[in-house]
Amino acid sequence: MDSIIKKFINYETVSYIIVGVLTTLVDYIVFAIVNESLKPGLGTDRASFIATIVSWIAAVAFAYVTNKLAVFKNFNFRPKYLIKEIGSFFGARLISGVIVLIFMWVAVSVLSWNEYISKLISSAFNMVFNYVASKLFIFKK
Repeated sequence: MDSIIKKFINYETVSYIIVGVLTTLVDYIVFAIVNESLKPGLGTDRASFIATIVSWIAAVAFAYVTNKLAVFKNFNFRPKYLIKEIGSFFGARLISGVIVLIFMWVAVSVLSWNEYISKLISSAFNMVFNYVASKLFIFKK
């Protein structure tokens, strides 16, 4: 039992959760600002769609830097390596971003769920998906 706990509770997983929560806050705050700014002119459906895209871009930029440096302690800054790493990171995030965008559209526009509750649900999925992608494919040692 101790080995299982040590495997899942270590610097990397704890720091990823902290960075994930901070990334989710960046995502959620940018989403709320953009959503509330656009909602009067565009309505909830369109505003939440655009806000999802804008908040995704902000969160991915924040996540790349913090995951690279703080979580996975990857200090390789060679240009050729960075290009490959950034491409992989943004590619994986693009996949999860499209899934989140589709989920948000279905949840808000089709199912008429509250956009903020939908955002929380999609963020939980996003955090798990992105950790697995980062650990296995992007910041591998």
